[in-house]
Amino acid sequence: MAWLILFVAGICEIGWAIGLKYTDGFSRLVPSVLTGAAMIVSVVLLGIALKTLPVGTGYAVWTGIGAVGTAILGIFLFGDSTDFWRLVSIGLIVAGIIGLKLSTAA
Repeated sequence: MAWLILFVAGICEIGWAIGLKYTDGFSRLVPSVLTGAAMIVSVVLLGIALKTLPVGTGYAVWTGIGAVGTAILGIFLFGDSTDFWRLVSIGLIVAGIIGLKLSTAA
């Protein structure tokens, strides 16, 4: 269950990272409130997952999910680069997340 909670926390991290783009420096109310809520939910769920998972693993996976998801959505939503090495680097983060999952007993 901790892994599922951590996954949802990572999805919320993607939400707030992308949401930052839409807040326009926190000058737009609705995007700012939604982004703030996603931040809170993300960190709270991370804390719950870390009751069971090792802190280094949980934090690395949480940030990895956020980084990969944000990079992929950046490509689709904002036209970010799809340079070969960028995609390889995203793939390496995914490999790291998988490796951490496979090496953790929780």
